[in-house]
Amino acid sequence: MAGSATMKVEVVSPERVLFSGTASQVITRTESGGEIAFLPGHTSFLGVLTENHTRIYLEGGKVHVHGGYVEASGGHVTILSDNAELAEDIDVARARAAKERAETAMRGEHNATIEADLRRAHARLSAAGGLGDTK
Repeated sequence: MAGSATMKVEVVSPERVLFSGTASQVITRTESGGEIAFLPGHTSFLGVLTENHTRIYLEGGKVHVHGGYVEASGGHVTILSDNAELAEDIDVARARAAKERAETAMRGEHNATIEADLRRAHARLSAAGGLGDTK
């Protein structure tokens, strides 16, 4: 794919291939810190994803949610995830309720499970465009 303006992108869970297609860019966040962007021709990379919303830039600009692993090589980006959703499949009301439960729990105690629940809720709401809407 040298010189190509797009790259092959796959999002795979144990149950199915959630997405397979071409994209101009993928932006995600790894546990080692910070966001990383993959463009066509990106150098090889392997990383562990944190709870976040990964943006896969297609012609329609769709957004996807992931946690798991990301691997880039040879003009191909693969995301392996036990927990991935298309933005349009996210139940915003359910995600808001999960966020509120986690925030309430955080007032009483802080632990890794509660913090992960809160990060997951924020990622889902961010991907679905529901963070700014309070309805």
